[in-house]
Amino acid sequence: MKVDQVTLTGRHVRLEPLAAHHLPGLAEAIEDGQLWTLPVTFVPPPAELDGFLAHAETAFAAGRELAFATVSSASGRIVGSTRFRCIEAAHRRVEIGFTFLAASAQRTPINTEAKLLMLTHAFETWGCNRVELLTDERNTRSRQAILRLGATEEGLLRSHMVMRDGFVRNSVIFSITRAEWPQVKAGLLEKTQLTS
Repeated sequence: MKVDQVTLTGRHVRLEPLAAHHLPGLAEAIEDGQLWTLPVTFVPPPAELDGFLAHAETAFAAGRELAFATVSSASGRIVGSTRFRCIEAAHRRVEIGFTFLAASAQRTPINTEAKLLMLTHAFETWGCNRVELLTDERNTRSRQAILRLGATEEGLLRSHMVMRDGFVRNSVIFSITRAEWPQVKAGLLEKTQLTS
C-alpha cells in the first residue's frame, strides 16, 4: 500500500488531494447547510479550516490519512471533503470517513460516485482486504446511505467517541471486504449509470 496523493476522477465528481487553495471553496460548501452545526458530525466551522488542513497534512505525512476536496465535475465547485483514515498497510485495511457535502450536493450522484472511486482505489490499487465506514448511531441518514453502498453493518462501538458538545457517542461500524467488492462495485456502477 503506497499512499500517494492522487486525484480520483469520475463523471460526476473529482476528488483532489486537499490543499490550501481548496479552503475558500470548502468554506462555502460548509456554509451551504451550516454543516458545522450538525451535532452528529465533526465538520469544522469555516473559521477553523486552517487547522483542518494542518491536521490532514500531518496525518498524511505519518501515512495514516489521505484527505480530498470533493469537486463537482459539472460546476467545478468544491462541494465537500472526504478522506481515507486509519490506514493500516500491514493489515491492508482502511477506513473511509470524515465525509461531508454541501446541502445542495446531497442526494445527487456525487457521494455515490466518490465512494465508488475511493473503494476502487482501496481494493484495486492498494489491494485492501477490508474497508470500514463508521457513523454516529444517531445519524440515520448516514447509516442508510452506507447500507445503500452495499456495506455490511457489523455492530455498535459503545461509548466510542466524544463529540464537540461533550456527548459520548456510540458508533455504528460497517465494512466491505475484498470478497464482496465485485458485487458491491457492480451495484455502485449501476447506481452511477442510472443517475447520469
